[in-house]
Amino acid sequence: MENSNDAMKSNSSSTDASRSSDDATRSDPSAPPPSTPSKNECAICLDEMRKGDGKAIFTAECSHSFHFDCITTNVKHGNRICPLCRTQWKQVPSSFLDNNRFRIPVLVPVTVVPAEMSFEDDEFLPQEEAQTHQREGEPLEVKLLPQVSAVAKNPASDFAVLVHLKAGGEVSDSSSSTTRAPLDLVAVLDVSGSMSGPKLELLKNAVGFVIQNLGETDRLSVVAFSSVARRLFPLKVMSAAGKEEAIRAVDSLVAGGGTNISEGLKIGGRVIADRRCRVPVPVMMLLSDGQDGFGYSHSRSRSGVRDYEYLLPTSSTGRVPVHAFGFGSDHDAELMHAISRVSSGTFSFIETETVIRDAFAQCIGGLLSVVVLEQVVEIECVHEEGLKITSVKSGSYRNSVSSDGRSATISVGDMYAEEERDFLVVLEIPCSQSESMSLVKVRCVYKNPVGRETVRVESGELTIQRPNELTGEEVVSVEVDRQRNRFLVSQAMSEAKVLADGGELSGAVELLRKSERDLAETLSARSGDGLCESLTLELRALQEKMTSERMYQTSGRAYALSSMSSHSAQRATAHYSPTVSGCSPGYSLTSPAYLPTSPPYLPTSPGYCLPQAYQTSAMARMVTRSQELGIQSPQPSPGPAYALSSVSSDSAQRATAPPYSPTSPRYSPTSPAYSPTSPAYSPGPAGYSIPQAYQTSAVAPMVTRSQELGIQSPGYSPTSPVYSPGPAGYSLSQELGIQSPEPSPAPGGRT
Repeated sequence: MENSNDAMKSNSSSTDASRSSDDATRSDPSAPPPSTPSKNECAICLDEMRKGDGKAIFTAECSHSFHFDCITTNVKHGNRICPLCRTQWKQVPSSFLDNNRFRIPVLVPVTVVPAEMSFEDDEFLPQEEAQTHQREGEPLEVKLLPQVSAVAKNPASDFAVLVHLKAGGEVSDSSSSTTRAPLDLVAVLDVSGSMSGPKLELLKNAVGFVIQNLGETDRLSVVAFSSVARRLFPLKVMSAAGKEEAIRAVDSLVAGGGTNISEGLKIGGRVIADRRCRVPVPVMMLLSDGQDGFGYSHSRSRSGVRDYEYLLPTSSTGRVPVHAFGFGSDHDAELMHAISRVSSGTFSFIETETVIRDAFAQCIGGLLSVVVLEQVVEIECVHEEGLKITSVKSGSYRNSVSSDGRSATISVGDMYAEEERDFLVVLEIPCSQSESMSLVKVRCVYKNPVGRETVRVESGELTIQRPNELTGEEVVSVEVDRQRNRFLVSQAMSEAKVLADGGELSGAVELLRKSERDLAETLSARSGDGLCESLTLELRALQEKMTSERMYQTSGRAYALSSMSSHSAQRATAHYSPTVSGCSPGYSLTSPAYLPTSPPYLPTSPGYCLPQAYQTSAMARMVTRSQELGIQSPQPSPGPAYALSSVSSDSAQRATAPPYSPTSPRYSPTSPAYSPTSPAYSPGPAGYSIPQAYQTSAVAPMVTRSQELGIQSPGYSPTSPVYSPGPAGYSLSQELGIQSPEPSPAPGGRT
């Protein structure tokens, strides 16, 4: 890093990029740690501090100096520790803390990424892995269903035709290059001061889970942002060595500073834009728990996302999807939802920190099963006279209708294995003298994500009967009715949110109740349709979250936006909510099934009281894999000590203890040994996902001998199940494995 100081001093905008790139590319763990910034450099931005350059300088009681603007955010969030010497400051200027007395405005507008900042250092896939293979499986399925099978000869308006698409079968092995395309994933993570403590540890655990489940043809880069953003490492192939480096980098994250979402998006977007090797499935995952205090957030502009739109990553085919995750009660749900909507991604609401890994698992399960790319649906009228397309209900997918109403297109984009898409095409039907009439036909054009060849799938012509008059009761298609309900409920949620945002909570609740009543009277709801059941329970959950202004502000708005994102994109999102009694759309944290010692947490478990709409088999399997791990108790972050211990080990070429970290993703999440009830925690292949470097044959048996003993309960409490006052004295049964520590007996309780 020392070698890049001259470049970093050139200007403040290129400083962050140079430092990010240099940090990421220094992969030799044995290299000496970065030197302490010189006296004339700000330790936070690494820019030179010069008198007379128009920037205020703050000198703390420990004699270290910083730019006033740089240190403001740290102190504003309650951090009074010197970033250099870790001295606890006793005196700070009141202007940092009291906005009413004096405040120097610190506005860092969203700026264009400097042209000199480049991330053209992505790791190429091995040649044999880069070769593509034809995926075996069923092609895209296309169906056309009319609202009713017969229409009288008189003209008819608002006649709905359902266009139903279903992607090919499930990808059997998410890590195999022969069944799916490689994935380029950029994770943009909030590590501001509000993420400190258990939040950050659970985030590391969730990212570690993602890393462990990526295949050897996938690539990952991680961008961390607080007041500034930096790239931890370039796009790296997730081989065994790549995973080890990625996990080590993520495990070293520490929280502090403000929330600069725009800077995180800028760096993440440039990582994708500058790729030398362009795989067909690029995507970004964005997580934040706060409001953007540096860019132009939604609350500052009616346009909302327009100030951020040019920061979003693009590819040769358009926007790269950004799947946004709003974390906690203080994130900017409007902004996160707008970013995901503009980029054709999804917005998930994570109300409680303990389910963050499950939310990531569901997302990554879908991304590792992409079977359709760049799909466009073309709809064409068949009957020559008078038949017109008046509108297309496609949710968040862009559509266009020709000026003469004879054709329409829908840009669908990517689809996961087993995913379904349903669109309603509304027609104006002319009178007819014939006994039947052909209405429309559909053609789908997409690319196979593995072979990259163009595929075309056509439907047959949809025909309805045209009798002189209808006899008997008109039979409405259940499938068409179901999708109508989805559009109507999503519209009701949107209208209720507008009322709630304006303070009309009672009106919003009444609107949702009416929508629930109307839904219950429909044909599909009466037939027990699963989607209608899901819609009903979400309406009830949203009503409960609008009972008070406080509940709506902390979780109701985000819950509504996440539900709307899911239904408009017809893709599963996470909106787990333990605050809704009896109808949590995820699972209740108080459920007896949701315990670390419970059996695998399946969608049919008692903890689930709402079916997860749009969830594919690949998503469900990945979520189950996450939930089988249970909730791990987060420990304090290893932080700098972990990194220094690793450097010590590599420099001396002697084994040290840092890998023994229960919260570190260095333990394989899928390892059967990683369980509180498991037998001895073996350092062998099953117990560790990363081998212990420099461990000799003399050291390994001693470690194994220690681990075979398990963790003993302190004090050998008589209430502990391992306490056995038999004839031979105190006996501890090691067969029980690791026991939960019990309180020590009172003094004198045992001699």
